[in-house]
Amino acid sequence: MRTSTSGRVGQYAALLAYLVFLAFPFLWLVSTAFKSPRELGSLHPTWIPRDPTLDNFRQAFDEQPLLRAAGNSLLAALAAAVIAVLIATPLAYVMARHRTRLAKAATGWVVVSQAFPLVLVIIPLFLVLKNLRLINSLTGLVMVYVVWALPFALWMLVGYVRAVPTELEEAAAVDGAGRLRTLVSVTAPLLAPGIVATALFAFITAWNEFFFALVLLKTADKQTLPVILTHFIGAEGVADLGPLAAAAFLATLPSLVIFGIIQRRITGGMLTGAVKS
Repeated sequence: MRTSTSGRVGQYAALLAYLVFLAFPFLWLVSTAFKSPRELGSLHPTWIPRDPTLDNFRQAFDEQPLLRAAGNSLLAALAAAVIAVLIATPLAYVMARHRTRLAKAATGWVVVSQAFPLVLVIIPLFLVLKNLRLINSLTGLVMVYVVWALPFALWMLVGYVRAVPTELEEAAAVDGAGRLRTLVSVTAPLLAPGIVATALFAFITAWNEFFFALVLLKTADKQTLPVILTHFIGAEGVADLGPLAAAAFLATLPSLVIFGIIQRRITGGMLTGAVKS
């Protein structure tokens, strides 16, 4: 009994330490965003600003086109998430239900593709998009985001498809439904948590992505929010810390809000009682 209690206390302590580790950067970012320049230069920083101010937010919007950049990021992230899910869902269904050599090869490609660093693929991608005249274009950036998110999206959805009982599809076939009708009317609704989780992954990946956007987008009117954040760092590497923290805080809000809204749907079980008897 003592061993069980000690182990449980240790688990809670480790979990608490992990939560503190994750929360510390964000809490410090929020604190910095509301501090005055005088507090930011203090040799004895505090967690809670002594004299909270919104000047950093005003200065951030005055110095850089944050709203336009946020619009570019939102458009690219939403488009990439929707397209990746639309492509990955039927492919994942085929890979999960038909375990052929081709499906196994595709699964191997999914795993291997995640090992390639961004630097290794940026030159071929740049040349391909240049030939297609899609450099400095949100369309080209969305294409890159879809290609980059697709392998992991497939890997996620294959697991969700395999968790759907085949008895449901067999019952639909007995009722006269074809493969496409079964996928759309029977399997896809049960995959809603997986589809939402996959779309969330693709959205957050595209929203936070920096390297591809930096290389492929040249003009300020097309740049995304992560690239615009670098403009708060001067030529000598000195950061305008207050406005940078304010802008970075605003950039993290969409991911937090979206996850907070849909997290119940991700964790909720939708297969309970679904098997037809």
